[in-house]
Amino acid sequence: MSLRAPLGRVLGLGTAKDGTDHWWGQRVSGVALVLLGLWFVASLLALPSLQHYDVVEFIGRPINTVLLALLSLTVAYHSYLGVQVVIEDYVHSHGLKITSLVLSRFVHVFVAFLSIYAILRIGLGA
Repeated sequence: MSLRAPLGRVLGLGTAKDGTDHWWGQRVSGVALVLLGLWFVASLLALPSLQHYDVVEFIGRPINTVLLALLSLTVAYHSYLGVQVVIEDYVHSHGLKITSLVLSRFVHVFVAFLSIYAILRIGLGA
């Protein structure tokens, strides 16, 4: 017994097969954020002080540079997925919805690249 409508079966219409990927993306990035967030908070608490020199030295360690870059990318990705759901659910004008989705993607990509650039610039000692 199928839950699909007869017309949907004939025309091959059904789900867009996109929701599962989105759901998994949110869950996996959420778990990654918990782990990376715990590392970040523990690392900040372990610093002798939050003075500029100590923080630059912290970011300059290769493992911290990589983990901070991963944290930044994961935050941007998770945020993009969440904002996308809000826009799709609550923006009803088709033109405004498309514009908002495109603008959201550009802003999230820009912020991700900007944060990676700053982390690498400090991490590589430039």
